[in-house]
Amino acid sequence: MIERVSRQYPIQQATQAAQKARQGGGFGAALQQELAKTAPVRDVAFSKHAITRAEERGIEITPSLVDQIRGSMVRAQAKGATNILAMDTEKAFIINVPHAKVITAITQDEMKDSVFTNIDGAVFL
Repeated sequence: MIERVSRQYPIQQATQAAQKARQGGGFGAALQQELAKTAPVRDVAFSKHAITRAEERGIEITPSLVDQIRGSMVRAQAKGATNILAMDTEKAFIINVPHAKVITAITQDEMKDSVFTNIDGAVFL
């Protein structure tokens, strides 16, 4: 009986596992790493409507802007959003996250009087 009480193997094992989890970031970090492996970042596509609106409104689609949009999609996807408004001080985009598609483009002047519907998230570029 004394031998069982003085043996602390299960407690030590649990403590070591807890320490490893804290050091490695735990379950959340492991999950994020696995999700990053299985869900690669898709290329951003622009719908015909979005391209037309961007041209009409003088919004230049640069590689830097595309990278910003991709980054906003990644952040929104991590939170579970499906349709987002990605915006900065000059322009905004409605984006369908699961399909990685920009639906429309809007300028600052048009944002003032607009009501955005059917979105479940907003991200600043």
